[in-house]
Amino acid sequence: MVATYTLGHVRMLKDERMLEEQMISVVDGLIQEIRPHRAGLGADIDGGGKLCIPGIVDLHSDALAREYRPRPGACMPVDLAMQAAEGNLMAAGVTTAFHAVSFQTKSAVGIPIGSPQAPDVHHAISHYEEPRMDHRVLHRLDVRCPDGVHMLRDHLGGAEVPLVSYEDHTPGQGQYRDRAVMERWLREAQHMDPTQAAEHVDRLIAERDQQLTFKQKTLGWLAELAASGTIRLMGHDPVTPQEIDELIARHAVIAEFPTTLEAAQQAHLKGISTVAGAPNVLLGGSHSGNVSALELAQAGVLNILASDYLPSSLLSAAFELARLGYATLSEAINMITKNPAVAAGLNDRGILAPGYRADLVLCSDTLSRPRVLQTLTTAR
Repeated sequence: MVATYTLGHVRMLKDERMLEEQMISVVDGLIQEIRPHRAGLGADIDGGGKLCIPGIVDLHSDALAREYRPRPGACMPVDLAMQAAEGNLMAAGVTTAFHAVSFQTKSAVGIPIGSPQAPDVHHAISHYEEPRMDHRVLHRLDVRCPDGVHMLRDHLGGAEVPLVSYEDHTPGQGQYRDRAVMERWLREAQHMDPTQAAEHVDRLIAERDQQLTFKQKTLGWLAELAASGTIRLMGHDPVTPQEIDELIARHAVIAEFPTTLEAAQQAHLKGISTVAGAPNVLLGGSHSGNVSALELAQAGVLNILASDYLPSSLLSAAFELARLGYATLSEAINMITKNPAVAAGLNDRGILAPGYRADLVLCSDTLSRPRVLQTLTTAR
């Protein structure tokens, strides 16, 4: 968090080349110059030959929610959760995080949310004291939830253009198009018996049918906001090429967690970014039965990796894609740095070049798994 310094004896990727013995000069939080580190020249920070990459930009992080409610019935103060989440994120090399804040009254599986209301979390993030990294909000909107729409409406109009992701988790579509996946989750996480889980899913489907008109009005409202530049819009869990076309018609710029290869291919064809979960890469597939991130990468239709629920997965997932030959190391690192920054409209970070934010991460890449050794940030 020092605004002016030199970082020497580091390695860095430039295009597809690995540059050895580089020095990065930082002035007032911005990269001023990158040049070879000549023998005998000192530096404020000795990188020790480690790999230096831009700070990781995480478009979808559940780290705050998990620190706030570490187990059912145990809720921490929001400011304490912020501190804990910040520590975990920085340890994973994340210097810009979009905290997924749900503007809805029920969870994805239709259970009342046992966490602070979205306005409270939004306020806590906006007023967090002396942040060591850039904390932002991913406004997750359930398009069937009137209360959530009203909450989001009250939070629009600030100086920043908010990132909004719309979703509909009703079973039978999207992430839970196989209702058995949600029923299994309800049995395991909510301790329902099979009959209770099936009846709960039946109720959710019935509620969806009652809210279809409201959903269409909400989607129209979001499209107007995106068209005017009031928000930056993402579509969550698109399934079909048609849904990608509808997403584009609403002026959305990101397909978040497409659930099928066909949807991701259509997004790629139409020139919008696709996001997959980094844990999906390391698990070798989706935990909810959707398309594998590895399949998307192998097909050349994966642009961005997000941590989802595990910040430490980001760097390892990028290296895993390179190890498997589904991307070059430079391309894979871009999936967690440059690409998410550009997709979110943050054109001041994610690249090691003069004029960009000096959010820097030193990594060890000689072990079986890469490790983050040091995270240097430009604090607000």
